[in-house]
Amino acid sequence: MWKYRSPVALCVLCLLVAGCAQLPGIGRTDSVSAPVADVAVRSPDGETIRPVPRPGGTAPGAVGLSPDALDRTSDEERAAAMAPPAARTQPLGETLASLGAATDAGLWLRTGLVSQTRQGRIETADGARSLRVELRPSGAAPGAGSQLSLAAFRSLEQPLTALVQLRVFAE
Repeated sequence: MWKYRSPVALCVLCLLVAGCAQLPGIGRTDSVSAPVADVAVRSPDGETIRPVPRPGGTAPGAVGLSPDALDRTSDEERAAAMAPPAARTQPLGETLASLGAATDAGLWLRTGLVSQTRQGRIETADGARSLRVELRPSGAAPGAGSQLSLAAFRSLEQPLTALVQLRVFAE
């Protein structure tokens, strides 16, 4: 059998159990609940306001623009960016990049690895693809990650939802 070691602990336990009866909904059967109102559910009809798809949507009824419509990089710009790197490049470090503002045109990387805008080159971690881009300062710490333009993502043939490990070089 359980022995009571302290009369004070027994008194506190009794007060706690007695106080539970004062809480709403515990130990009472006289509580009155608010009546539930009937809710009418209607199906959409011809007068229901619906979103209007924008031109260039990705699917019927989709709102927004497709990556093809947002990427305004010309074939000539893309070919120049894919050209072999210049002989003199300075490694700046590595960064993890996500998709930047899709409406901001051009081939660019916004990163904390630079403090002023300059030309540079990025390379995927496996070295399979490289691209000449404009390096833009982000104002963040060098290890804070970067944002890569839509055109650069597409040129590197990376999924738009990916986080891409990049090596960054200054020209």
